[in-house]
Amino acid sequence: MIFLVALIPATALTAAGYVVLFLAHRSEGGLRTFGRYLSTWAFVLAGLVVLGGMFAAGHMHREHHGMWGMHGPRHPWMEQPDGDRGGPPPPPQGGPAPPPAGAHEGPPPVPAATGH
Repeated sequence: MIFLVALIPATALTAAGYVVLFLAHRSEGGLRTFGRYLSTWAFVLAGLVVLGGMFAAGHMHREHHGMWGMHGPRHPWMEQPDGDRGGPPPPPQGGPAPPPAGAHEGPPPVPAATGH
């Protein structure tokens, strides 16, 4: 799309270059030389606009996708459904589950050593 937009000023510059070249051809002396340089400059600028449009069009789809671009979100966290962000799972609705019967937290108790 950006390439097509760049064709508008390139077409205007080309048309202006031909008008200046035509008027320079009908002139004499220094005005003729100035018209040739001016028309050449318009043609060069038109070519640079076309090359810039091609460059912009070639790089737009690789790096700049706008908000999400044409292919959806580009960040892994945006591709996950709501609630699943890659972290630990949320606790159950009733709060934490009670520990099983007979279970205790921490390391097992160490029997007292009897020393001589």
